[in-house]
Amino acid sequence: MGNRIVPAILIALLLVLHAQLWFGRGSVRSVSEMQRKLDAQKAANLQAQQANLRLGSEVNDLKEGLEMVEEKARAELGMVKPNEILVQIAK
Repeated sequence: MGNRIVPAILIALLLVLHAQLWFGRGSVRSVSEMQRKLDAQKAANLQAQQANLRLGSEVNDLKEGLEMVEEKARAELGMVKPNEILVQIAK
């Protein structure tokens, strides 16, 4: 009888550990899901970093001169200088 208890306990522990591996908090599925989320967050961070660089460059241009302000006013708002005529050509 004593010979059967030790293997039974070891098998039970093995089953518990195996269940933790597949279904527990640190399971294979959980780790792969967290890796997928991490990859998505890294991609979002990269996009945000690129947007920040573009905006930082634009801020520097705005601080350095009025040419950028004039360009944006002309392009986005359709503004013209006094005694200028705006001609738009449809493409």
